Amino acid sequence: MSAAPGGPGIAPTWCSSDKEIVGCPLGPARLWFTIGGGIVNEVYYPRVDIPQIRDLGFIVGDGAGFWVEVKRLWKHDVELADGGVPAVKIVHHHARFELMLRVTPGDDRDVLLIEVTLSGDPTLKPYALLAPHLGGTGHGNRAAVVSYRGRRVLWAEQGPFGLALAAATPAQADAFTRGAAGYVGENDGWQDFFRNGAMTWEFDEAGPGNVALLGELPQQAVLALGFGSSADSAATLALTALAEPFEASWSRQRMAWGRWHATGTPVDRLPADLPAELLTQFRTSTMVLCSHRDKTYPGAMVASLSVPWGNTHEEREGYHLVWPRDLVECAGALLAVGATHEAHNTLRYLLATQNADGHWNQNQWLGGKGYWSGIQLDEAAFPVLLAAALGERDALAGIAVADMVRRALSFLVRTGPVSDQDRWEEDAGLNTFTLAVCIAALVAGAPYLPADARDLALAFADYWNARLEDWTAVADTPLAKRCGVAGYYVRVAPPEALTDRCCPRDLVLAVKNRATDPGLPVSEQIGVDFLQLVRFGLRRADDPLILASVRLADVLLKVDTPSGPCWHRYSADGYGEHEDGSAYDGTGRGRAWPLLTGERGHYEIAAGRDPLPLITAMVRMASAGGMLPEQVWDAAPIPARGLAPGRPTGGAMPLVWAHAEYIKLLISRSLKRPFDRPESVWQRYRGERPALRRVIWCEHAPASSLPQGCALTLALREPGTFRWGLDGWQDVREQETSAHPLGLHLLEIDSARLAAGRSIDVTFRRAASDWVGRDYRIAVTARRVPSG
Repeated sequence: MSAAPGGPGIAPTWCSSDKEIVGCPLGPARLWFTIGGGIVNEVYYPRVDIPQIRDLGFIVGDGAGFWVEVKRLWKHDVELADGGVPAVKIVHHHARFELMLRVTPGDDRDVLLIEVTLSGDPTLKPYALLAPHLGGTGHGNRAAVVSYRGRRVLWAEQGPFGLALAAATPAQADAFTRGAAGYVGENDGWQDFFRNGAMTWEFDEAGPGNVALLGELPQQAVLALGFGSSADSAATLALTALAEPFEASWSRQRMAWGRWHATGTPVDRLPADLPAELLTQFRTSTMVLCSHRDKTYPGAMVASLSVPWGNTHEEREGYHLVWPRDLVECAGALLAVGATHEAHNTLRYLLATQNADGHWNQNQWLGGKGYWSGIQLDEAAFPVLLAAALGERDALAGIAVADMVRRALSFLVRTGPVSDQDRWEEDAGLNTFTLAVCIAALVAGAPYLPADARDLALAFADYWNARLEDWTAVADTPLAKRCGVAGYYVRVAPPEALTDRCCPRDLVLAVKNRATDPGLPVSEQIGVDFLQLVRFGLRRADDPLILASVRLADVLLKVDTPSGPCWHRYSADGYGEHEDGSAYDGTGRGRAWPLLTGERGHYEIAAGRDPLPLITAMVRMASAGGMLPEQVWDAAPIPARGLAPGRPTGGAMPLVWAHAEYIKLLISRSLKRPFDRPESVWQRYRGERPALRRVIWCEHAPASSLPQGCALTLALREPGTFRWGLDGWQDVREQETSAHPLGLHLLEIDSARLAAGRSIDVTFRRAASDWVGRDYRIAVTARRVPSG
């Protein structure tokens, strides 16, 4: 009998952001799973970005009116089989029963196994409730209860994807006693219990549409959820997996992960003074990183196996995409724990997905197809830093990186220092984090360039580093006076800072994720991005401007939670739940990020202090299963929405970048320096702002001043001619540019003997084009002595 399609009705909730555990097998099986609410949430197959089910949960009922959906109890314990091993034991507690679930993936077939044990009231039975989302969507799915080779199987199909749920008793006999298929919200199994208090419907099939399956089980059973190119092939895999005791798969998962951890940095090599809970989190965080690696595209990792506030909307994308920044941050953490092969794979993946002009997509699907099209300069620089990190350790293993580095650095100098977006993907301008990453990449990547290109890359690095405060810092502002500091770094300086000789403090910088833009000027907006200057060795931890900016960040962005201190991203951030706890919907109020607690910990190391309190805070912000969230709640508790101070919000969880930060923070503490600080950058700057010796005027970044005694380089992105003169177009001359290996066309101007007060007038034309119709004036200024 077929279920008739119907309207929306009431359906089980889906909280895709709330992950307690993520895991995968280390064998050839291409399957990833997540645990949330004490049940299986999404299962991904055959890639880490394609969720094939919405959830697989359980109802416990007596057939006489009593029933409980266990994920709504929120009275459960979650425990890993061993530290850092994604074989999960879950126990749900109720006055009438305990439901114990043990979950593990098969190691050599695309099957998830669940051992079900119900104890307590003998009149109760467990019911498996499965919501297929084949192909990453609830649309167009077909579900059926079938007899497959003499076994009752629940299966579903959509396009090229199929799944099958089979069940066996401890004696490996068929365990499903009844089954039903239905349309979600109308006549699915959950609706049957909601309306009738028992399983009364046994529809054989449903679809196409948003469908669900229900299967009745004995009090002890093993479920096998298989995936394949059809329902038949999935059923074959599921039944094959049931043909041995559950304990065998459980043990193989434990041993495989134990071997993987042993090849890296075992916890017994970490400092002995670390509390046990920190060591446990270390293993869990390495597990999270490893569990996010894709197997179809080795080296690729999505940002999270979750969808922020996923219980409020239908969206496949979420964080199921590759961000080059997050990817390199995670590869760096894998390198920190000795997983060099995995870091190699990430570098190879980045080599394969670099665009012809040298940059990478803002984010992309695993196969390399771009999703969002924004330009973030730090994402063009981070892959260079990964290559350099491997190179510094003599661990490139024959991977040729010179061409990638040349193209990436060419993109930086042909585009920067202004970035279309900062690392939070919002505003164009000059940002300290972005600049720190770009400067570090120019220095660390220079050894892979030919000599003339190397010199220019280092010249750009020195120029940007020397001008950084001119562009991104302000002084003597109302905010500075209120907080008792002389000056500080702003969140993002507008592009006009390049030509205004200082940051234009009074321009309003839009905050795009607030319902109403607060209209704050640049000088009233600060962030924590400046800490990257210290982390990468461009500024000292005790630099006066750094200290002042830290003071402001602690006054304006720091939140002391019961779990420990945490920081907001920037002033007036709107990315987070609303004041009433309702989900972010394009606007909201920004919350505190555990990731930023880790970044502050790296600053503390550079300052010579122990970051242990901040490491502990990160651990205490994690979920019961050790998942680090994107954000924690930082206001009064709202129990009805599950929001408590210092605990995860509905944002992404786990945020893989946060786990990478935690791992690197522990390793950095042992080293007494940031693990990811490039040695070449430290050797060049040692935390000191370099003297400005050369100004590089670019058509996309024209300089308006030239300190007396500095050299001047004029640069175009195409062959062309410069017309230039002195002091109001006197002594005019025209000179053609010369091509350079970094993709610029240069002209050197003999400016070293020009005195302060004079000026250079410039215009240009590209080859076979007219003059641009605009004059530029570069004022020669008295040289200033850097403060601090």
